[in-house]
Amino acid sequence: MKNKLKIHRVAENLTQEELADKLGVSRQTIIAIESNRYLPSITLAFKIALFFKVNIEDIFIYQQED
Repeated sequence: MKNKLKIHRVAENLTQEELADKLGVSRQTIIAIESNRYLPSITLAFKIALFFKVNIEDIFIYQQED
């Protein structure tokens, strides 16, 4: 699954640390999500979408595996 988290974060002029603080996660979690090394829980994915006031599909892009 790919994501547009960094695009939304930068558009809001937030550092990874600031976003992490606002979401109650570590900076390392934000780094891992942005680099597609970590898939957030559905709860965290919804929390991120709600924070940016967008649909979850606007941030997380599901790609079916073959």
